[in-house]
Amino acid sequence: MAEKAGYVCLNNFCKCIIDLYGQEYLRKPTATDVAQLYSAYEEKHGFKGMLGSIDCQYTRGDHGHPTIMLEAFASYDMWIWHSFFGMVCSNNGINVLNHSPSFDSLKKDRAAPSPFEVNGHVYPFGYYLADEICPDWTTLIKGYSMPIDEP
Repeated sequence: MAEKAGYVCLNNFCKCIIDLYGQEYLRKPTATDVAQLYSAYEEKHGFKGMLGSIDCQYTRGDHGHPTIMLEAFASYDMWIWHSFFGMVCSNNGINVLNHSPSFDSLKKDRAAPSPFEVNGHVYPFGYYLADEICPDWTTLIKGYSMPIDEP
Protein backbone atom coordinates (compact mmCIF):
# COMPACT_ATOMS: atom_id res chain seq x y z
CA MET A 1 0.00 0.00 0.00
CA ALA A 2 1.36 3.40 -0.90
CA GLU A 3 2.16 5.85 1.90
CA LYS A 4 -0.55 8.31 0.83
CA ALA A 5 -3.20 5.57 0.57
CA GLY A 6 -2.23 4.34 4.05
CA TYR A 7 -2.55 7.84 5.44
CA VAL A 8 -5.96 8.37 3.82
CA CYS A 9 -7.24 5.02 5.12
CA LEU A 10 -6.00 5.71 8.66
CA ASN A 11 -7.47 9.22 8.59
CA ASN A 12 -10.88 7.89 7.47
CA PHE A 13 -10.76 5.16 10.12
CA CYS A 14 -10.06 7.74 12.86
CA LYS A 15 -12.90 9.98 11.66
CA CYS A 16 -15.29 7.01 11.78
CA ILE A 17 -14.21 6.12 15.34
CA ILE A 18 -14.77 9.73 16.42
CA ASP A 19 -18.19 9.86 14.74
CA LEU A 20 -19.31 6.54 16.22
CA TYR A 21 -17.88 6.76 19.74
CA GLY A 22 -16.92 10.38 20.32
CA GLN A 23 -19.82 11.58 22.45
CA GLU A 24 -19.83 8.57 24.77
CA TYR A 25 -16.23 7.42 24.97
CA LEU A 26 -13.97 10.27 23.83
CA ARG A 27 -14.75 12.82 26.50
CA LYS A 28 -13.74 14.04 29.92
CA PRO A 29 -15.50 12.47 32.92
CA THR A 30 -18.75 14.13 33.99
CA ALA A 31 -19.73 14.84 37.60
CA THR A 32 -21.71 11.57 37.57
CA ASP A 33 -18.69 9.67 36.24
CA VAL A 34 -16.49 11.15 38.99
CA ALA A 35 -19.01 10.20 41.69
CA GLN A 36 -19.07 6.61 40.38
CA LEU A 37 -15.26 6.44 40.30
CA TYR A 38 -15.01 7.76 43.86
CA SER A 39 -17.55 5.24 45.08
CA ALA A 40 -15.91 2.28 43.33
CA TYR A 41 -12.36 3.02 44.55
CA GLU A 42 -13.50 3.71 48.08
CA GLU A 43 -15.60 0.53 48.22
CA LYS A 44 -12.94 -1.74 46.72
CA HIS A 45 -9.67 -0.22 48.03
CA GLY A 46 -10.66 2.30 50.71
CA PHE A 47 -9.17 5.16 48.62
CA LYS A 48 -11.31 8.28 48.84
CA GLY A 49 -11.04 10.72 45.94
CA MET A 50 -9.13 8.42 43.58
CA LEU A 51 -9.96 8.78 39.89
CA GLY A 52 -7.57 6.23 38.38
CA SER A 53 -3.94 5.55 37.53
CA ILE A 54 -1.63 7.17 35.03
CA ASP A 55 1.44 5.58 33.51
CA CYS A 56 3.73 5.81 30.52
CA GLN A 57 4.97 2.75 28.60
CA TYR A 58 7.00 2.32 25.45
CA THR A 59 8.30 -0.39 23.15
CA ARG A 60 12.02 -0.52 22.54
CA GLY A 61 13.34 0.19 19.07
CA ASP A 62 16.22 -2.27 19.35
CA HIS A 63 13.89 -5.25 18.87
CA GLY A 64 13.12 -4.58 15.22
CA HIS A 65 10.17 -2.28 15.94
CA PRO A 66 10.09 1.52 16.03
CA THR A 67 10.20 3.00 19.51
CA ILE A 68 6.78 4.35 20.40
CA MET A 69 5.29 5.62 23.63
CA LEU A 70 1.82 5.24 25.12
CA GLU A 71 0.67 7.29 28.05
CA ALA A 72 -2.79 6.72 29.48
CA PHE A 73 -4.90 7.03 32.56
CA ALA A 74 -7.67 4.58 33.11
CA SER A 75 -10.21 3.81 35.79
CA TYR A 76 -11.02 0.52 37.51
CA ASP A 77 -13.49 -0.42 34.76
CA MET A 78 -10.80 -0.03 32.07
CA TRP A 79 -12.30 3.23 30.82
CA ILE A 80 -9.44 5.15 29.24
CA TRP A 81 -9.90 8.84 30.05
CA HIS A 82 -6.69 10.01 28.42
CA SER A 83 -4.19 8.50 26.01
CA PHE A 84 -1.26 9.71 23.99
CA PHE A 85 0.77 7.82 21.39
CA GLY A 86 3.97 9.26 20.03
CA MET A 87 7.66 8.92 19.43
CA VAL A 88 9.75 8.81 22.58
CA CYS A 89 12.64 11.35 22.43
CA SER A 90 11.10 14.71 23.40
CA ASN A 91 7.69 13.19 24.20
CA ASN A 92 8.51 11.86 27.64
CA GLY A 93 5.88 11.50 30.35
CA ILE A 94 6.44 14.96 31.79
CA ASN A 95 6.23 16.73 28.41
CA VAL A 96 3.07 14.83 27.53
CA LEU A 97 1.38 15.83 30.80
CA ASN A 98 2.41 19.45 30.26
CA HIS A 99 0.75 19.44 26.81
CA SER A 100 -2.24 17.24 27.60
CA PRO A 101 -5.70 18.76 27.06
CA SER A 102 -6.99 16.39 29.76
CA PHE A 103 -4.75 18.01 32.37
CA ASP A 104 -4.94 21.63 31.15
CA SER A 105 -7.85 22.49 33.41
CA LEU A 106 -6.12 20.91 36.41
CA LYS A 107 -2.87 22.77 35.74
CA LYS A 108 -4.72 26.06 35.47
CA ASP A 109 -6.94 25.36 38.52
CA ARG A 110 -10.05 25.50 36.34
CA ALA A 111 -11.17 21.89 36.64
CA ALA A 112 -14.77 21.18 37.54
CA PRO A 113 -15.01 20.80 41.32
CA SER A 114 -15.08 17.19 42.47
CA PRO A 115 -14.58 17.51 46.23
CA PHE A 116 -14.02 14.63 48.64
CA GLU A 117 -13.27 14.52 52.36
CA VAL A 118 -10.58 12.67 54.32
CA ASN A 119 -10.09 13.08 58.07
CA GLY A 120 -12.24 16.20 58.16
CA HIS A 121 -10.31 17.95 55.36
CA VAL A 122 -12.11 18.68 52.08
CA TYR A 123 -10.01 18.40 48.93
CA PRO A 124 -11.33 20.20 45.81
CA PHE A 125 -10.22 17.65 43.16
CA GLY A 126 -9.69 13.93 42.85
CA TYR A 127 -6.29 12.40 42.24
CA TYR A 128 -4.52 9.82 40.06
CA LEU A 129 -1.93 7.32 41.22
CA ALA A 130 1.34 7.98 39.39
CA ASP A 131 4.98 6.96 39.41
CA GLU A 132 7.90 8.99 40.72
CA ILE A 133 8.75 10.62 37.36
CA CYS A 134 5.49 12.57 37.23
CA PRO A 135 5.52 16.25 38.26
CA ASP A 136 4.59 17.31 41.79
CA TRP A 137 0.97 18.23 41.16
CA THR A 138 -1.65 17.91 43.87
CA THR A 139 -3.73 15.71 41.54
CA LEU A 140 -0.90 13.17 41.02
CA ILE A 141 -0.17 11.00 44.05
CA LYS A 142 3.04 9.01 43.91
CA GLY A 143 3.18 5.57 45.48
CA TYR A 144 5.86 4.38 47.84
CA SER A 145 8.60 2.41 46.12
CA MET A 146 9.44 0.62 49.38
CA PRO A 147 6.42 0.66 51.72
CA ILE A 148 7.03 -0.18 55.33
CA ASP A 149 4.51 -2.32 57.19
CA GLU A 150 4.05 -1.69 60.89
CA PRO A 151 4.85 -4.73 63.10
